[in-house]
Amino acid sequence: MLIVNTIAGLLGAVLLLRFWMQAIRVRPPSSVAQFTFQLSDWLVRPLRRIVPGVGGFDWASLIGAFLIVFLATSVMFIAGVSWQVVLLMAFQRFLEWILYGFMAMLVIEAIFSWVNPHAPLAPFIRALNEPLLRPIRRVVPLVGNLDLSLLVALILLQIAQQVLAMVFGGR
Repeated sequence: MLIVNTIAGLLGAVLLLRFWMQAIRVRPPSSVAQFTFQLSDWLVRPLRRIVPGVGGFDWASLIGAFLIVFLATSVMFIAGVSWQVVLLMAFQRFLEWILYGFMAMLVIEAIFSWVNPHAPLAPFIRALNEPLLRPIRRVVPLVGNLDLSLLVALILLQIAQQVLAMVFGGR
């Protein structure tokens, strides 16, 4: 199960990153783009024949991420569980992956800001986080020239996780 979850988590993260980069129109550094596209093209390209991009969104990447989580969930609960339960559990895990992905990007940005704000990937990570942080920055002022929007965003994402756990019956 560990191997299945690890592989599914990596593929799901790459597919969600691919969706997010295209949704907010962030051009990744070439190394990130090459890694992302090489790891996910095998699934996204065939899905694009079935599910074209609409409204500027790469739906094939998003649906591909959901298919990965659904397959991983199916493998974990193969015996004695109805497909409706597996589908619901997969949907919960899919939403958890999205929340964890946003949290990871925020933590990476915080680390860059402390360790090396001029790192080559720092502008890319900032661009990925900007749509999350912009509305918070409008509400939360700087405190002593310190931007607390990252902290507020992390807290809000944790609250969203708790709500998700309550909605789906918690674990």
